Order: sequence, then C-alpha cells, then structure tokens
Amino acid sequence: MLYTAKELFTRPGDSIRDFVEGKRVKHFKPISLVIILATSYGLLRHLFHFSVLDKKALSSFKGVSSETANEWISHHYAWIILLSIPLFSLASYLVFKRQGYNFIEHLVLNAYVASQKLLLRIAIFPLTKFLNDTPAIKVLVDFLLVIEIGLMVWTYMTFFNNISRIKALLYALLSYVVFFIIFLVLLTLVVVLFGIKTQ
Repeated sequence: MLYTAKELFTRPGDSIRDFVEGKRVKHFKPISLVIILATSYGLLRHLFHFSVLDKKALSSFKGVSSETANEWISHHYAWIILLSIPLFSLASYLVFKRQGYNFIEHLVLNAYVASQKLLLRIAIFPLTKFLNDTPAIKVLVDFLLVIEIGLMVWTYMTFFNNISRIKALLYALLSYVVFFIIFLVLLTLVVVLFGIKTQ
C-alpha cells in the first residue's frame, strides 16, 4: 500500500499504466485500496465529528440539518466514493475513447484517482479537524477541490501519453466537465423520481 501511495503522488499516470499493462506485482489492487481508504476516512469523520460541508448552504434545504447530512456521509462515504468511480470512468472513456483503453481500464484509472483524493484527505485530516466549525474550513474545502482536480488532470495527462500534453490537459478538463454533467443529470432524475413518489 505504501508503494502504491508513493507512486500515485510521484508518477501517477505511468504507475497506473504499468498496472493496466500487467505489471502488477508491487501495486495494491485499485478497488481494495479505495474501499480501505474510504472506510478509514469515513471512520475518521465519524469518530472525530468534523464537517467539510458548508452548513449555511445546507440550511437552505428544508428538513436537512448539517449534523444529519454529515452523519449520513460518514456512514456511507465508501459507497459514495465507489459510486462516483463509474461516473468518472464513463466521462473519461467518452472523452479519451480514441486512446484505445476499454471501460474496465478506465475504471482502474479512476479507482486509483479516487485513492489519490482519499490519501490527500487522510493526510490533511488533522488540519481539517483543527479548522472545523471555523470560517477557514470553506477555504480549505475549496483549496482541496482545486488540488483534487489538479491531481486528476496530472494523472490523466501522464496516463494518456500518446497525445500532446496540451491536448491531454484539455481532454482531462473536458472529462471533469462531462462527469459533472452526468452527475447533475442523475441527481436531477433522482430528485424528480423522489418528488413523484412523495406526492
């Protein structure tokens, strides 16, 4: 696990490509890694009761308290991360389709990207706990989002090495936009279906 963690922050795309191409001896399996890290992070959130959600934004939703939302996320964090991987994979598969990787290989790629994010969040956990319930937490959350997008872009740029860096950069950013659109469409469908059932 330590070797894989080091590789994900020193040569992420090359390391993941090695795994995809069959050089797997030293690598921790991607889905197992995500499950372990997501469970660990969810456990940290649950035990230390810290929030990375904007309580003011949550207060605008009727019947949803920040404590309830944070508790739900803490208990289901592993599932949230695991369910986001196919969405990111669909987005990267659609955008980078001509690069010759199948959907399963995109799942492997995005499972490792998810592990990157989780490792980062676990590493800065003490700072997150320290800033909890202060105005600075929103700055930290925004900063984390920028870092996570940056890590994803860097990983994609080094993984898809058959195209120019500029093209890979643009495709990586487009992939994130496609993911966001897919996510919003699915969220809208869930809200609409839930609204129909409650009427």
